[in-house]
Formats: sequence, C-alpha cells, structure tokens
Amino acid sequence: MQQGRTNRFTVIVAGGSGKRMESDLPKQFIKLANQPVLLHTLYVFHEFDRELKIIIVLHADYFDLWNSICKEYSCSVPHKVIKGGETRFDSVKNGLEAIDNNDGLVAIHDAVRPLVNVDTISRCFDSARKYGNALPAISPNESVRITVAGGNKPLDRKNIYLVQTPQVFSLALIKKAYMQEYKPDFTDDATVFEASGEKINIVAGDVLNIKLTTLADIEYAEVVLKQRKRRKVES
Repeated sequence: MQQGRTNRFTVIVAGGSGKRMESDLPKQFIKLANQPVLLHTLYVFHEFDRELKIIIVLHADYFDLWNSICKEYSCSVPHKVIKGGETRFDSVKNGLEAIDNNDGLVAIHDAVRPLVNVDTISRCFDSARKYGNALPAISPNESVRITVAGGNKPLDRKNIYLVQTPQVFSLALIKKAYMQEYKPDFTDDATVFEASGEKINIVAGDVLNIKLTTLADIEYAEVVLKQRKRRKVES
C-alpha cells in the first residue's frame, strides 16, 4: 500500500431472507441484469478502489452458493467471507472483528443496494476522513406525516432525511461502538455509533441508491443498469 494512504475497508452485509421479494432465494442472490445482486455490489466497491479490503458477511448456509456463483461468473475480486450472526448488529460486529486493524476507515454497506455509485462511495470516504464518519442521506420528495395520539400531523420534510449506505466510520471508533450490548433501536450503524457518544456527519446520498426490497425495485434497478451500460458504451 502506497505511503500516506489511509487504510480502507468495506463490510458488505448480505443476510436478507428474500421474504418480501416473494422468492425462496435471498434477494442478494437474485439475478439483476444477468448476474446476482451481490456481484453488482462487490464490483462497484472494487471499481472505487482496487486495493480496498472487502469483507462479505453471509449466513453460513449460503457459503457454498456464493462460492459456486464466484466460479460461474469468474469473479476475481479479492474478498473475505465471514459468517453472519442472528441480527444485522451481530453480522456487522462479526465483519468488523475480522479486520485485524484499528487504523483507517471502514464502509458498512447493504448488499442489496447494488445501484450505489463510485461518486457516492468516494464522497463518504472523503468526509469520514475529515470528520470521523459519514452518513449518506437524501431528503424525501413526498409530503411526510407522523402518527400522534388521536390522529396524525404533517412534518416539515426539510428536516427529514432518508438514510442510505455505505455508512463510513473511523475503524477504531466504530469497533468501540460495537462493543455495546445490542438494543432494539439500533436500526443501522449510525444509531450504534451515535449511542456510543459520537455525533453523526450527514453527506449527500443518491436518489438512485435504493435498497432492493420488492420485485418492483428489481425492475427499476434493471432500467437503471441498462441506462448506465448504454452511457458507458456511448462514451
């Protein structure tokens, strides 16, 4: 690794069950634009940084499937596969513990956000290097309401953020945060980080960086990837 370069790692969390996708196959393995979703995600991070150290966290039941996918699609991107836990919190903790280093930055990313682009990843790493963490988020376009006693009321959407990944952190600080006991209100890595006493730094996300949850999301992602491929060919 070149002198002066910050150590950079990525933990890709791939533990979805696929229930909302109406599929027996977990959504990270469903085909999108002729290859499994997880491969798309892996390739984007490798494109961002060829020296990035990548850890994929999988349920142990899918180790063999992932190995067969890598062989079938001739995936040569270097990465380490780690066993996931009972919850996302446990899976991320396992991924972080697999990094035998406390110096540098780590991105934690949902495997089923394959539309993340290099610019977003770079922006998050750059901001985390300056401020210790980076949380990509976008503002909602729709009106927002919240349930209250006796009914509901509107919220000012200018004060609302829709949170995405990759969430990037100082490796030492996020490892320390994950030494806490699990709490039900740990909805993502930022909430774990914040509970350890740290402040969250929000950066611009990307409206295309959706989390694949339904079949409609897959159809949308297909269109986006086809457009990206066409633009690359034309350029």
